[in-house]
Amino acid sequence: MAASKVLTGARVVLPTGTVPAGRVIVDGARIRGSAPADAETVDLSGHWLVPGFVDIHNHGGGGASFTSGTVEDVLKGVHTHRLHGTTTVVASTVTGEMDFLAQRAGLLSELAEQGDIAGIHFEGPFISPCRKGAHSEGLLRYPDPADVRKLVDAARGHARMVTLATELPGGIDSVRLLAEHGVIAAVGHTDATYEQTVEAVDAGATVATHLFNAMPGLGHRAPGPIAALLEDERVTVELINDGTHLHPAALELAFHRAGADRVAFITDAMDAAGFGDGRYMLGPLEVEVRDSVARLVEGGSIAGSTLTQDRAFKRSVTVDRLSVEDTVRALSANPARLLGMYDTVGSLEPGKYADLVVLDEDFDLKGVMRRGEWVVAPH
Repeated sequence: MAASKVLTGARVVLPTGTVPAGRVIVDGARIRGSAPADAETVDLSGHWLVPGFVDIHNHGGGGASFTSGTVEDVLKGVHTHRLHGTTTVVASTVTGEMDFLAQRAGLLSELAEQGDIAGIHFEGPFISPCRKGAHSEGLLRYPDPADVRKLVDAARGHARMVTLATELPGGIDSVRLLAEHGVIAAVGHTDATYEQTVEAVDAGATVATHLFNAMPGLGHRAPGPIAALLEDERVTVELINDGTHLHPAALELAFHRAGADRVAFITDAMDAAGFGDGRYMLGPLEVEVRDSVARLVEGGSIAGSTLTQDRAFKRSVTVDRLSVEDTVRALSANPARLLGMYDTVGSLEPGKYADLVVLDEDFDLKGVMRRGEWVVAPH
């Protein structure tokens, strides 16, 4: 059981706004409304205190892959991202053989049951060969509802999201199937028209997988999926804010069109996140990371990112000039709500897990707490 702590002096970002010299009381694994008499006081004056980050789209880190690694590898990747403030992570897979993906789902579901990850996101194989990105074309398949159901069942209740090219045969029926089972249907790696995307959202799709990337561009006569996903209040849009995947103007367009409550910043991280340049495997495909940018060795497509959420936070505030409060929504509250976890994570409120991040005045990470225990002691 973690010792009781009173974190004082920081600018505390709450759902209602920022308290200039607030305090957060931690007792055991949770935030409390009052402090025990023996609570330790931790002075965080001059710092920001924000909720732990929630990443709904992440393939690995620290040299370890969620797609192909052992249990120890997955835990290493999870820990790498915790060191950068992500206290809740959904493990994303990439396209593979169906039996292999079902097997991975079984392994990852055990970690979800232990509370190490928040669930599983299947990115592929039900995506468009026209917009495959860093996915093996030979392993792609139509989103047949029976195949989609096979992966959902293999995840034993821990499938959180499936990315689909909903215009493909079976796509709309699979969206309905996912919605019926409480799994997020995400539109991505798609060549859909505007009208086809509207149909998918009406059928139950609620997320845009890394908006702008791996889909047709925004056209003035054929607006494509981007316009349909941005305009619909039912859709949360994922954005990768690493300075590589999106031009700042595209991010600003998406953020302000969707609004602060409909954006989820993601990493789409692969093994190299928090690890370094070099050669890696993303599923069956070889990736070269150079100057922190990951690209396929064959073809040169961007292959995920090396982003960590602390860097996304700093960039959002210092480069994109978003408010700290809106950045917290995009990194914590919105993805937590999307996962149905906002009753336990995503904000600094009594009763929720003590998942929090300490940032200095330059928005560099100085501390991370998960469930009442320091992952990175404040410094």
